[in-house]
Amino acid sequence: MERVSGIEPPSSAWKADIISHYTTPACSSFYKERDDSSLICDRMQESVLITSLILFVLFYTVILPVALTWGIPPGGPVSEIQHVISVDQFTPEWIAELFERAKYWKRSLCRPGGVASAVLSSRMMISLFYEPSTRTRLSFESAMNRLGGRVIGTEDAEQFSSATKGETLEDTIHVVSGYGDVIVLRHKERGAAVRAAAVSTVPIINAGDGDGEHPTQALLDLFTIQETAGPPKDQHVVFVGDLNKGRTVHSLARLLSKYGTSMSFVSPEHLAIPEHLCGELGLSSACEYRSLDVVIERATVIYMTRTQNERHHEGQVGAGDGSDYGLTRELVAWMRHDTVVLHPLPRNSEIPTWFDQDPRAHYIDQAHRGVPLRMALLEMLLNPLPE
Repeated sequence: MERVSGIEPPSSAWKADIISHYTTPACSSFYKERDDSSLICDRMQESVLITSLILFVLFYTVILPVALTWGIPPGGPVSEIQHVISVDQFTPEWIAELFERAKYWKRSLCRPGGVASAVLSSRMMISLFYEPSTRTRLSFESAMNRLGGRVIGTEDAEQFSSATKGETLEDTIHVVSGYGDVIVLRHKERGAAVRAAAVSTVPIINAGDGDGEHPTQALLDLFTIQETAGPPKDQHVVFVGDLNKGRTVHSLARLLSKYGTSMSFVSPEHLAIPEHLCGELGLSSACEYRSLDVVIERATVIYMTRTQNERHHEGQVGAGDGSDYGLTRELVAWMRHDTVVLHPLPRNSEIPTWFDQDPRAHYIDQAHRGVPLRMALLEMLLNPLPE
């Protein structure tokens, strides 16, 4: 080997010393321990990877579904509905989103301690009722309070508002829409909610306008049908009672038509479903009956109603006790074992109290569903989740 820059090449003795050093038992042990450490590290990394994989699978197959079921409000697209005036506004997709939120709030209400939410803590609801109401008004107010919001209003605006001084509905809405974030309106005149929405700066919710519509009751009824009887498209719903002036019937029939639900209508001739509604829904006279016994054996859902005496001219109907088309023990014996009996309430004598203990009686649970359903509706209107 030649010299390079005056450096002597290593001697053979030096090479031997190096080889001897790295082959001693101590040095071999050092490198063996190093190899063992590397092996342990490799095995630890594999263990961490396997554990992470197991946790990942558990999260998406067990933990997340349980969380979505019990603890996390369902998400979805932002509601595109500003006012709730008619069931014609609702699409099956929008209804499905609403019902998912309603199911969440229903489960929350069933837990010990109920609901303590602050979802609408900075919001104010105005309850403006020109007609008497128990279930609709109280369930809306309960829903708003349970969401952390506040409520102001009057339960008899016909007597205790400036309407007694001649103020128009439009002027009232113009003013009070500046006092809160949403107005729940019940009025004796059909079309009142449309008039209110035309001038309001906040959402209007139609809580019933004369013999027109009652969209939130229809949503509640559909929610109950879906939870107790099954998918609407698989049902045969029989409406019984005052179908002419019953706004709950008008709204629910329109809503069910979106799902292709089979429907029949049972009433005295003078209380029959309006012809214009039959035309809208494409119904024929073949689905109208004058006696419940003709169709009761095919009914999966029976929707009973009372006579709307306050909406008929004096003398147009009798006492309105519903005896001609109410439930009797004989009719109940003909019903299917899984028939669901509903009623928007209040009732007169069309459903006797002895039927309340029958497992097919669902009208009390139906009314109770009003709170979670309206919680979901208020949440969607006032606190929509981002896309």
